[in-house]
Amino acid sequence: MASLSLCSSLSTTSTLSQNHKSTVRAFKTNLNFLSSSNSSIRLASPKQPFFVPKLSQTEAPSTLAESEIEPTTEIQPTVEIAEAEPKREEVFAVVMVGSRQYIVFPGRFIYTQRLKDANVNDKITLNKVLLVGTKTSTYIGKPIVPNATVHAVVEEQALDKKVIVFKYKKKKNYRRNIGHRQPITRIRITSITGYQDSPAVTLP
Repeated sequence: MASLSLCSSLSTTSTLSQNHKSTVRAFKTNLNFLSSSNSSIRLASPKQPFFVPKLSQTEAPSTLAESEIEPTTEIQPTVEIAEAEPKREEVFAVVMVGSRQYIVFPGRFIYTQRLKDANVNDKITLNKVLLVGTKTSTYIGKPIVPNATVHAVVEEQALDKKVIVFKYKKKKNYRRNIGHRQPITRIRITSITGYQDSPAVTLP
């Protein structure tokens, strides 16, 4: 009975060892298969740079359909030509305001002595026109040009820059420092009219 039990135990241990060897071999074969599959996968999918072939200017892409190409329409900007206004005749005049003479041009302003009873935005006319000149002719007054008038608009009633009046007497300890600002009026010349009927002197 003891011999039978030993034989049965030996047979079971031998079958166990054979089963263990077979499982180890199968595991090794699985590992080899996995390693070979991984290596094949790695070799089969190398990282290659993405390359896009350049097309020459003469070659057109064949994949684009003619319907997809939209015609380019150039929009030309519309230029509005404004009508040129007729240029005014360049003219100047010499007028007398108070006891002073001024050269005036249309569109410019001058400072004169204080004009009494003249408020801002009042329209005034200067009748003492001594001379009127253009590019081609000159109208000289004797002493004034007949029917010639200068139209202007009052813009401001102001004071001129301060003038220092200093008085001094030697050896008397006398000093006087006085400031003065002369009242003035700024007028803007709008037009010069009425000189066309008077005789003119043509310039050479």
